[in-house]
Amino acid sequence: MIKFTIVTITYNAADVFMRTADSVARQTYAAVEHLIIDGASSDGTQNLAEEYKKASNAACNGHEVRIISEPDKGLYDAMNKGRRLATGDYVCFLNAGDFFPSADTLAVIAANARLEECSSEGKPLPGVLYGDTDWVDNDGNYMSRRRLTPPEKLTWRSFRHGMLVCHQAFYARTDLAQKVPYDLRYRFSADVDWCIRIMKEAEKESLPLVNVHATIADYQREGQSTKNHRASLLERFDVMSRHYGLFTTIVMHAWFVIRAVIKK
Repeated sequence: MIKFTIVTITYNAADVFMRTADSVARQTYAAVEHLIIDGASSDGTQNLAEEYKKASNAACNGHEVRIISEPDKGLYDAMNKGRRLATGDYVCFLNAGDFFPSADTLAVIAANARLEECSSEGKPLPGVLYGDTDWVDNDGNYMSRRRLTPPEKLTWRSFRHGMLVCHQAFYARTDLAQKVPYDLRYRFSADVDWCIRIMKEAEKESLPLVNVHATIADYQREGQSTKNHRASLLERFDVMSRHYGLFTTIVMHAWFVIRAVIKK
């Protein structure tokens, strides 16, 4: 049975933490490790996490909840902790406020992974499983489908057109994830860089990237990259230049501008 490690990063997130925790607890799929990496919150987040862990243990649903609470160097440092501690076959980052859209989300993802594995005798698990995402407001209410949608065939080159797969809907095989740390030089766009590097590793090992053809994450649009939009854009330009070359990056950004004007 495929095991998933879901990593939730929290810092003073008491107002939204249970939305995420409840969505994990509702999963009908049993083989789940939920790592809560807390940055030494002072608002009651830790207490909520401990209560959630007790409830999960009492439910005997096959889910394992682990909590680490200590100061860190920011979001991506905390993600690196979760990445290193993951013991599942796949790891995904579902941060405080994000949630699964249905109780069978992980079951759907696992079924697609097994389908791909069984399509050829002896074929390894896919390097990445990915799907669609929806935007929600601060109360968790549906707003819209994310503007960028995942392609049928994803490669590391696909992100030249933008981050076509949301970080929360990107499930990396854990052996790949543990080879690839988040680059802490980036404060707002290390997730973009990380996803590209994971896909490069998958290509090196001839591992497929599989679209599960389902909405597998709901997330709040107002994240750190949105709040720090200009700094995030500059970082993303640097990430793309490093992976795709300066000329390609300039051409693609010119197209982004033209596309935005046409849509107006």
